[in-house]
Amino acid sequence: MAEVSRHPYVTIHTCTEVESIEGEVGNFTVTLRKFPRYVDESACNGCGDCIAVCPVEVYNRFDAGVGVRKAIYKPHAQVVPDIVIKDAEHCIECGLCYDVCGLNAVKREDEEKIFSVNAASILITTGYTTFDACNKSQLGYLKREDVITSLELERMINASGPTGGKLRRLSDGTPPRSIIFIQCVGSRDMSIGRPACSCVCCMQAIKNAMLIKEKNPEIDVTICYMDIRAYGKGYEEYLERAKALGVRFLRGMPADVFADKNGLVLQVEDTETAEVMVLHPDLVVLSVGISPAVNTEKLAEKFGLPREDSGFIQPANDAVDTVATIRPGIYIAGTATAAKDIPDCVASAESAAMRAYIDTVRTRSD
Repeated sequence: MAEVSRHPYVTIHTCTEVESIEGEVGNFTVTLRKFPRYVDESACNGCGDCIAVCPVEVYNRFDAGVGVRKAIYKPHAQVVPDIVIKDAEHCIECGLCYDVCGLNAVKREDEEKIFSVNAASILITTGYTTFDACNKSQLGYLKREDVITSLELERMINASGPTGGKLRRLSDGTPPRSIIFIQCVGSRDMSIGRPACSCVCCMQAIKNAMLIKEKNPEIDVTICYMDIRAYGKGYEEYLERAKALGVRFLRGMPADVFADKNGLVLQVEDTETAEVMVLHPDLVVLSVGISPAVNTEKLAEKFGLPREDSGFIQPANDAVDTVATIRPGIYIAGTATAAKDIPDCVASAESAAMRAYIDTVRTRSD
């Protein structure tokens, strides 16, 4: 991200979304709406003094709610550009950030700006959001404190995360003695209209299970699964490393997660042995699937692009060209088009970037 920010031929517009698009390949006009940051981008040096004095704490999207953020904040530590943004919705106008900023970079008032940019081609790389585990109410997410999502676990075990990398139960703050991962939450599930595999969940669970076992070998870690899909280069070897570390793989899907006086309890049938087990984990991690990014539907309408039944933007031809769309000059990459892991996202992004480059060269030669 830092390399992109320094590149002489790259311009980054933050706090900005597409308002409308006109034109055709080689000559697009894209109208953008820039939302107020309430910070002078040219003056702010990202020192964080304003963050330290802000008394307001609200839900932190980057930490998936495990941690909190201030009303004036940086979305994450490596943010580009390295400056703050003020959340006008939650700001109580106490004035402390204005007083502490020696550069007078914090604004009391700011306005939206609408402007246009010209482009030979357009790449849509909107990313994804995760499945809302509340839609599988039987698993107890947000009903039982020690049922968390895979994204919340990621932030919990991250050394720069809200807990400093310390794995804790949310109910009482104690270290868990046993953890169960439940796979395919919001994936491969016809009962909620999500038949597709999310591609990343198996390897993400294996990676996190290994990190837990390497740091805390005494913790009992079990992964409940339908099928382990370790299909990439070196993935099967990675799976075997997890087994060697003591990660237990149980082929069976729990139907419900209950709570009793001793904590969590769930019942699962091991489909390889037909044995029905009653498990009492201290922590349950739901491996949530990948969904289209927020506002994908609205963006597709603005660009005149069809979407698949899954909600992702539909490529022109799934079998032949997975980055082109029905509109020449507009390309899609990464998880804008389907659930993908990082190597697949990189490959599709390189393909789309090359197509965009070719369009630009043709425009200049014409």
